[in-house]
Amino acid sequence: MRLLARLLEPRATAHAHCDLPCGVYDPAQARIEAESVRAICEKYQQNDDPAFRTRALQIKEERSELVKHHLWVLWTDYFKPPHFEKYPQLNQLFNEATKLAGGGGGTKSSTEVATADKLLAKIDDIGKIFWETKQG
Repeated sequence: MRLLARLLEPRATAHAHCDLPCGVYDPAQARIEAESVRAICEKYQQNDDPAFRTRALQIKEERSELVKHHLWVLWTDYFKPPHFEKYPQLNQLFNEATKLAGGGGGTKSSTEVATADKLLAKIDDIGKIFWETKQG
């Protein structure tokens, strides 16, 4: 029995920095939702129909919540302590981006295109760091 256990014992140990294979994580998911939020803000500003505006607000709020979800997944599941050490601005970027996707002046409570543009810029900043970590 010991011989069998020794034969089946792994010869090498693999180490990964994330919970699943790296293809699972991508800031593009947050960016796509944020682009939808921006487009909805533009359409909302251009349309006076109350029914359209009500539906637009509903969809925008849902998409804003999805942006936050995708950012949180990256923040908590993909990025690890070595990333935060190498990129000390990363926590602040995520904090600002999730607030821009939320209520209290973020895209969830605002119909301003400029707010959506700020959110997209933060996601781009996070994306640049993300892709740098994928190179290493």
